Amino acid sequence: MTSYFLPRDLHPAAWWVWALGLAVAATRTTNPWLLLTIVAVTGYVVVARRSEAPWALAFRLYLYLGAFIVAIRVFFRVVFGGAEGSTIILRLPEIPLPEWAAGIRLFGDVSAESLLGGLYDGMRLATMVICLGAANALANPKRLLKAMPPALYEVGTAVIVALSVFPQLAESVLRVRRARKLRGGSGKKKVKALHTVLIPVLEDALSRSLQLAASMDSRGYGRAGLVEARTRLITGTLMIVGLIGVCVGVYATLDGSTPRYLAAPVLSVGLVIGLVGFWSAGKRVRRTRYRPDRWHLPEIVVAVSGIAVAAILFTTSEVNPMNMNPSLITLSWPSLSWGPLLGVLIGVLPAFLTPVPEPPYAALEEPVLEKEGTA
Repeated sequence: MTSYFLPRDLHPAAWWVWALGLAVAATRTTNPWLLLTIVAVTGYVVVARRSEAPWALAFRLYLYLGAFIVAIRVFFRVVFGGAEGSTIILRLPEIPLPEWAAGIRLFGDVSAESLLGGLYDGMRLATMVICLGAANALANPKRLLKAMPPALYEVGTAVIVALSVFPQLAESVLRVRRARKLRGGSGKKKVKALHTVLIPVLEDALSRSLQLAASMDSRGYGRAGLVEARTRLITGTLMIVGLIGVCVGVYATLDGSTPRYLAAPVLSVGLVIGLVGFWSAGKRVRRTRYRPDRWHLPEIVVAVSGIAVAAILFTTSEVNPMNMNPSLITLSWPSLSWGPLLGVLIGVLPAFLTPVPEPPYAALEEPVLEKEGTA
């Protein structure tokens, strides 16, 4: 049990499963108390278990983005007509529009029901974005690249590089600002000092991108093997059909008004077809691993906690939908029951039942890119 809590970085896929579970749970409710609880849970876990890596500094940006999303949704309800409801709280002059723009209103009366609807929808979307930001702050993108299946290594490379752009830029800004302070150049005005910061940051980012491209090229990324056209066609068809089935099944699962035969059956069939396509595409890729990145008990605890939150809110939304989605017809304070609240609080378990991140000075340099090739 002592080795369980030894400092180490958890597998990035475990953090993504946990964050996606919380994001899926957020899609099942518009209750502001539950959404705020989900945000509080993600924030606490990030603060407790994030490392000192550059990508861990990006969570604050996602919080700002979430607040911006909420403000934009409420603002749109005011600008493009918010009179759905009987409780008028603001009367603005309505701007007349031509006949071809029938159905669109600019300003006019604003009701409390419309504003609350925009607020609830904005909070739900913002909560989902913050959950994804928590995954970006906790998961090591380089280790996540190692965990990509063989069929997705090329796409995964592009995605991981794109996800790490802004954290790397933030690290470059901090390094350049630190160098300016050591040279005594921090006394300049911000406008005049902009060019002394911007040019080194862009140069550093470009240099690191070229180094990454050269490193990936030397390890075989982007190599295309000799594959028959028929095999490519069959593999591509299987993957596309499988992904379409997964998308339809996930949408039907999240949308309670969709027929149930489009939910689990279509999702299951899409997963099976997609896995067959991935297996067929992965057969032509040869992979070598210097040090396999395995899952241990803490990773399982993290993943199960996120899945449990999603499962509990799915069950609660079927049993008591009015508690999960407050009414906008009869205005009242949103109610909160113990069942969904305790279900959301399960998501905070990784902050207590997982080891702390490994200190940066104790982490050894590991090869993060695997040698890739195609048969």
